[in-house]
Formats: sequence, C-alpha cells, structure tokens
Amino acid sequence: MNKAKDGTYLFDKEFLEKYTKPVELTNGDASILVLPEYQGRVMTSTCNGDDGFSFGWINYDLIKQQKFVEHFNPFGGEERFWIGPEGGQFSVYFDKDKDFVFENWFVPEEIDTKPFDMVSQDENTVQFKKAMHLTNYSGTNFDFLVTRNVQLLSNEQVQRDLDISAANISVVAYKSSNTIRNTGEQAWKKETGLLSIWMLGMLIPSPEVTVVIPIKSGDAKLLGPKVNDDYFGKVSDSRLKVQGNKVFFKADGKSRGKIGIPPLRSTGIMGSYDAKNGALTILECKLPEGNTDYVNSTWELQENPYKGDALNSYNDGPLDDGSQMGPFYELETSSPALALKSGESYTHIQTTYHFQGAKEALNQISNKILGVSIDALENIL
Repeated sequence: MNKAKDGTYLFDKEFLEKYTKPVELTNGDASILVLPEYQGRVMTSTCNGDDGFSFGWINYDLIKQQKFVEHFNPFGGEERFWIGPEGGQFSVYFDKDKDFVFENWFVPEEIDTKPFDMVSQDENTVQFKKAMHLTNYSGTNFDFLVTRNVQLLSNEQVQRDLDISAANISVVAYKSSNTIRNTGEQAWKKETGLLSIWMLGMLIPSPEVTVVIPIKSGDAKLLGPKVNDDYFGKVSDSRLKVQGNKVFFKADGKSRGKIGIPPLRSTGIMGSYDAKNGALTILECKLPEGNTDYVNSTWELQENPYKGDALNSYNDGPLDDGSQMGPFYELETSSPALALKSGESYTHIQTTYHFQGAKEALNQISNKILGVSIDALENIL
C-alpha cells in the first residue's frame, strides 16, 4: 500500500484516525471530517477524493502530544465553534479584575478541550449538543445549551444556493447551524454582559493567498469604517488594501494581524483565493438586517462593548518572543450580541464553499459572488 502524500485529504484522514475518532461525511468526491472531541469542528475537507487537496490547517504536533496545553489548544480545523466576547468587561476569557494580557487569557474548556456529544448522524449530516456554564469578567453567570448541526451539501444544492454553474469545477461545501438556548432562569442583559456565537476557520496560508471581503458603500458616520485593522497593531499598507467596496488582506502566515468589518458594512460574504493550489473559498453568512449590537473583543475595559465587528480575518505570525501558533489564516463570522430571555434561543448559520478547477470557471464564480476576478486577486497584494 502506498503511503498517503503530505497535503492530501487521505494523509490528514489517516493522521486524525490515529489520534482521534473523526466522523466522515461523503458525497462523491466531496468529503469532510468532523471531530466530536474537538467541539464538533470540521477539521478538513476535500473536493477531489482521498488524493485531493486538504483544505483545513491541522496542528499535527499538538495533536500528537495527546495532552492539553495552557491558555489555548490550537488543534486547527477549518470551522470551529467559539463564544464571544474575547476581551473587555464582559469577556469570558479573562477572570474578574485580571489585566488584559496574554498570561491571564484562557480559552474556556467548554470550547477548547471538552468534547461535544454527538446525538445523531446520517449520510450527509451530523448533530452535536453541549450544555455549558460560563462566567464573564463582571461576574455574570450564563447557563445555556449549544446545538450544532453540520450538513454536507450536494453539487446541486451548491449550484442552486449560489445560482452558479459547477461545470469544469470540483466543489465541497457544508452548512453549519449553531444554536444557543438560554437554559438559565435570568434573561441576558446588555448591562451585565451578552454572549455571541463566534465561528472561526483555520486555513492553510501562503504568499499566494489573498482574502477578499466585499463591503457596503456609504457614509462612515452612518455605517462605520470600511475596515478595522488595529486589533494587534495597525496592518501595513502592503498587506491590506481597500479598493472601492472591496477589502483585500494578505494571508501568508508571516505577520500577525487581524481585520474586522462592522455589521452595517457587511454583505454576509467573504472569501479567499489560493493561487498556489488553485483553490477558491467562499464563506457565506446572512446576518440579521439592521442589528448593530455585536460584542467587542478588544483586550481592554471598553467604552463601547457592543461596537464589535460581524466579519473578521486573521493572519497568523510570530509573537514577540519569536514563537508562533501556526502558521494559518482565519475567516471568522459572529452573531449579534444575544439578549436572550430564559428559554429563548438564537441560531447562527454559515456555509463554507471550496472550489478547484479550470481558472476560467473559478473566475466566473469569483466575479459573480465576490465581485472580483481571479487575476485581480492574484495581483492586488
């Protein structure tokens, strides 16, 4: 038997099967691997069978250790479930009265190391549940139930949902439905802190990967800035460009930086193009119209704790001490801040599409969905 080639879906599948118990959903040449142990996250996917490119970034060294590390276990995975906010007086990552520095930042075990319970599975869908209890920086307690559904989509569904042709193209796509229900006795109030559903995907970087986010045009006084780029210090002009109603961001895994799009600027669409592997990724998340209350994750006591962003992209890079979690880059979406009454719930849905194939076919999809050509994505940064 031939050894699986590094970078292929089969290589990652065999690796994950050695150390974990992945659930595989398959439809023709399209497959995804989902891990109950890692909160039901989608670890990776392929649109060309076992020998096809593996889209998700996987932290092989950490998984091999078979033990948890302090602060955060970045196992990888191209879609994972998290909870916001990360920073501020309503953070669930910092204990009360602690300074907002890395030494005091800890990802709650419920979304880091605790498995989700798999409650059902069929050919194309898997469902998970997990009861959680969290306390925020201000001492507010939250009891809630998370329900996570992951569905592998057929080519016919992709063509219908995006109104595109999939001729001369390979595609893998999946939709995740993520619900939080307040199981506590008290309503969640803005004054004492709200939570949000936060979805993050770790993907493979290279100097030939460019993230693109279409945004809505309009007055900054009404809609907010076109892009926020000061999460970890301002992003350099060589890595971030705004042209008209498009934001472009370099995703090479070599310089730590993050950008965000305010909710009134968001079109619910973002994507990336990997010229090295001829891969176009589109992330779709239809956000509720007119809702401007999104949790703020900046690491400080905040004047405006509900002026956060709806869409984000992160590029990994070396920390001050020279160490690095990745490299990887992330595409992220968030729900609005959730002011849920007792027994009330909210569902955040997003769909991930990966395409590979003839450049002309990819160009048609990119132009239609993202409003930009493949040639432009290859040359903008």
